[in-house]
Amino acid sequence: MAGPLKRVLMRSSKSAMRHAKAQEWHYGPGFDPQKAAAQHEQLTSLVAASGAEIEWLTDADDGLADSVFTHDPSLMTDHGAIILSMGKALRQPEPGLHEIAYRRMGIPILGRIDGPGQVEGGDCVWVDANTLAVGRGVRTNQDGIQQLSNLLSPKGISVFGFDLPLWHGEEACLHLMSVISPLADDLALVYAPLLPAAFYQLLRARGIKLVEGDADEFFASNGLSLNVLPTAPRQVIAVAGFPRTAAAMQAAGCAVSTFEADALCIACEGGPTCLTRPVLRQ
Repeated sequence: MAGPLKRVLMRSSKSAMRHAKAQEWHYGPGFDPQKAAAQHEQLTSLVAASGAEIEWLTDADDGLADSVFTHDPSLMTDHGAIILSMGKALRQPEPGLHEIAYRRMGIPILGRIDGPGQVEGGDCVWVDANTLAVGRGVRTNQDGIQQLSNLLSPKGISVFGFDLPLWHGEEACLHLMSVISPLADDLALVYAPLLPAAFYQLLRARGIKLVEGDADEFFASNGLSLNVLPTAPRQVIAVAGFPRTAAAMQAAGCAVSTFEADALCIACEGGPTCLTRPVLRQ
């Protein structure tokens, strides 16, 4: 999940969020569609500067505000894409947009998660090429995890489910990737107090070094200080304004680029990882 990023699926905030109402989408008081669009353009520039090719999901005026968070409706594997099933009702049309995009891009569809199964991409963490960890919480259920396992086990991939805490409630969004961001194959940024204990033990057993994100910044940002996008091993994009977490990553040998994201990431509960669906890493 931290290999050099070569191809990534994104959606412009300008088209996705232009008519969004904060209360309907559970966005915070800092949400501003125009400011969010400008901040998304800053992120896009950083992703492009890394050398990644950006594939755009759609520019349709479809009112699907959360579709800007392209990480969640699909999962990429070495064997093709898996079309997921969203736990947030307003997001249920989004996996169909991803399937259309993958067919346009010539990427095979390995399978789909069917209701009542639910899996969101933010709950999926590749520990290595043959091990997928999945958070079981308000957005991903056991039925969905079992369907993922049924698709991936024949490919020699083990799927492990780990229970997540409720934290701020059913309307909020705590994904497994809310508490871990891979920085390299052997390095990850974490907020350990919210890590499932068995997942923590798995990471340690695999020799993955854990960098602790600053606790005060984690709570001040509703977890977004921890949501960082690796564009290559130890090369990451993060939300600006959290210097202690950035310093912890730098102390572990990471180069950190930041962008202002109060109206986009902080207000809307989705960071640079959420705003990207990596399609190809090398």
